[in-house]
Amino acid sequence: MSDDVFSGEMDPEIAALMDIDEVEELAPDFDDLFDDGTIKKQDVEKVDLSKKSFSPPTKFSEDRSNPIFSSKEYYKSVLSGEGDSSKRVHSLLSQFLNASDPKDKSLYRAKLISATWNLSSSIVSKFSSLSQPKKFFLRYGFLLPTLVSREQRELIGKIITDNNTGEPFYYFDEWLGKVASGQISCSSVDEIKQVRNNQGAKIQAQIDKTRGTSEFHLGEIKNKTKEIENAEEELREKVKILSSHQIYDDGLSYSYDAGQKGALSDIMNVCRFLSNKDKELAASFVTFENVKNQLNDLEEKASQEGVSSSLNSKTLESEFNTVRQMIKMVTGRQGNHIPFLMKQYFRSNIRDIGTRENVIMEFAAVESVDEGLFKRTFKRQTNRIVPYIILVPGYGERGICWEPFEKFNRATSRGRVAVPIFPKDLKIAVISAAADLRWQVAKEKAQHYWMEEGLTGRYYQWFTEKKMRGDVREFFIQDYILWITKESEGTQKLDKDVRGIFWRTIPFRQELRDRLRKRGFVYNELYKKDINRSLSDGY
Repeated sequence: MSDDVFSGEMDPEIAALMDIDEVEELAPDFDDLFDDGTIKKQDVEKVDLSKKSFSPPTKFSEDRSNPIFSSKEYYKSVLSGEGDSSKRVHSLLSQFLNASDPKDKSLYRAKLISATWNLSSSIVSKFSSLSQPKKFFLRYGFLLPTLVSREQRELIGKIITDNNTGEPFYYFDEWLGKVASGQISCSSVDEIKQVRNNQGAKIQAQIDKTRGTSEFHLGEIKNKTKEIENAEEELREKVKILSSHQIYDDGLSYSYDAGQKGALSDIMNVCRFLSNKDKELAASFVTFENVKNQLNDLEEKASQEGVSSSLNSKTLESEFNTVRQMIKMVTGRQGNHIPFLMKQYFRSNIRDIGTRENVIMEFAAVESVDEGLFKRTFKRQTNRIVPYIILVPGYGERGICWEPFEKFNRATSRGRVAVPIFPKDLKIAVISAAADLRWQVAKEKAQHYWMEEGLTGRYYQWFTEKKMRGDVREFFIQDYILWITKESEGTQKLDKDVRGIFWRTIPFRQELRDRLRKRGFVYNELYKKDINRSLSDGY
């Protein structure tokens, strides 16, 4: 980077950066995803339908802090090679930090926000060769080390870099890498219009839909196989009971006793079950093979017509802009939209930061209360499908659901949910994201009848009957937060009718309902209604 970029008056804090001690200069590193400046094409990520819950992280931070966050070369490395966009950021940052008049500071702030996003866009355009400083700038918005305190630099440096959790939780730079390599499809932005006007997009939509159907039938096969294995194990136990005879004199065996006769009856039932399941499994394999062949044919057709799931720079730029919109949404209109870290805007405890491990634990806590949060039913089969969780750099107060699932693969596709890394309250940010996911999944399921049917229909009808004004989804999110944080503990904060809607359509796990019924008359009455509905088959 040329020295003329640093011409002009410089803020003392920036100048002080050049004299940071105790830190050795680090050479840039490169992301394992890349090789020779090109993006490697990788297989599409598959959903593991057998997972029933999150695996708790075994570690929440590194033992030692990464010294790169205090390196005197960090700031130069971020700006290096980005041309006019880096010059503008440097100039505006100096003016912003030096400004004493509030009006001037506000003016420079607005210009700096725009300039910083332009810098990010420039960095993304060279995504195949990200240095560590550029990667961490995209990931955390970490631009200038002296904009945060020494303690905060140490804290950021202890965040675990790699995804060792096996869960679909990704930082901004990781997400772009997954999309760029073809492992994850682009987030939707008016997909329907795009498909109608583009033959290649039509073929890709068919591929996505067929792939989802294939994954669904594969999951069905795995479930049936598991049922057969369990039944076979039961059969072995029953046969063991049946073949264990009481011995009479001279080595003669007694006839079957009552327990063995019961086992014999159970064996007959298990054999009938196995016979039926085997027929279903055979049919499932035939269907799976047919769908698999359809998928191969479509992929071959796409290859012949030059349709590729690998992405060009324009597509990567589009995904970058989509995530930028997500960041705006999690921040909110009145929030702090500065796209880089400053010491006064985030907490100094690593458990309050939206790291991958912390966000997993928060979602696990929500799921422990709302056990149906990630469950989706397709063709009478219910699977647990965790959406992609994108951890975005920003100071937002809430998480958001960008899309509940892909439009062309409702069977097994993951949705997109964004959670800010530096929220005011991480727990509330995650619960609001869960609420938005709940609302959008229910709305998509009801489609044109979302104001009449299901969760959204019941809530909307209550909303209109109360003659309330405003965004019904926002009211739902606030009520869901109370449902998870207060009502689950027996503290009555919701409207009586809303509590009834949630109790039936977003039920707590059974153990929690059993406990709540003892906490007061209100919950006991709801519990009794559950029993009455189940007895009348009306639930």
